[in-house]
Amino acid sequence: MPNHTLRRFVGEIAALVDAKPAESELLERGAAALKKLICVDDWLPDAFAQPSAERYQQYLLYADVQQRFSVVSFVWGPGQATPIHDHTVWGLIGVLRGAELAASFERHSDGGLRQSGEEIRLEAGAVEAVSPRIGDIHRVRNAYDDRVSVSIHVYGANIGAVERSTYTPDGPGKRFISGYSNETIPNLWDLSKERRHS
Repeated sequence: MPNHTLRRFVGEIAALVDAKPAESELLERGAAALKKLICVDDWLPDAFAQPSAERYQQYLLYADVQQRFSVVSFVWGPGQATPIHDHTVWGLIGVLRGAELAASFERHSDGGLRQSGEEIRLEAGAVEAVSPRIGDIHRVRNAYDDRVSVSIHVYGANIGAVERSTYTPDGPGKRFISGYSNETIPNLWDLSKERRHS
């Protein structure tokens, strides 16, 4: 696996977070870095791209030691979808393989949620942003009923440990903490194998 690709991306996001820009700049620059990461599909280890028949998978690829950001791969089996949910932090979603359909929701004065605009299709190479400031509630699904899709997400926290909510359109939120589908993460720091092949 070309560990250097993911390691370079993690370094870019860490430097960006260190600089403490306004959220709009962070999302713009972070989206540009994520677009570079997903424009080449040779770096994600197979172990972090495995679907499950039961539900979509969220694999941790990297978590900042101070939990300022995390990088995950989402793996969607055919036809799989999230419930309507929020994030409570900024996030960037980049499609690596396949395609996803995303529907945004907004809260109305009666307390209910309504879909905001049309469902959008994100093809491989597309990047989308979320945050409480610009819109944080959505539902995402695999655009395909016959194949797997994979997306790479970056969040402004250790997303697997953040208390968030799922929603029904007319009901109150239900709290959850997503956790992760994996027990191990990629080893980005062993340079010995890369040096042997250079």
